[in-house]
Amino acid sequence: MYAIFVIFLFYAAGLLLSKVIGGLIPGNVLGMLLLFGALLAGWVKPEKMRTVASFITTHMALYFVPVGVGLMVTTRYFAGATVAIVVASAVSTVLVLVVTAWVQQILEKWKR
Repeated sequence: MYAIFVIFLFYAAGLLLSKVIGGLIPGNVLGMLLLFGALLAGWVKPEKMRTVASFITTHMALYFVPVGVGLMVTTRYFAGATVAIVVASAVSTVLVLVVTAWVQQILEKWKR
């Protein structure tokens, strides 16, 4: 019960912070960043979060169902932008791969 409370607490804090900064960054992202910071600082103990975190990540696929349904319902809005969506997806995928490889190389050099 503690872990669920902590997750919802940081989620609510993220939503509040998002409203304060004008919605520039989504509240759920801010909440995750705040929770990550609390874990790093030692304010929240990972051992107490492990069971709920494991359950959530095990059932992660279920969280994509509403997004998929939403995309199917709103397909008509994106019909004219198919090429732009495909190009943006391809470019962003390549950029993520390149940046990830670059960061990995830096971390490996730093580790030595």
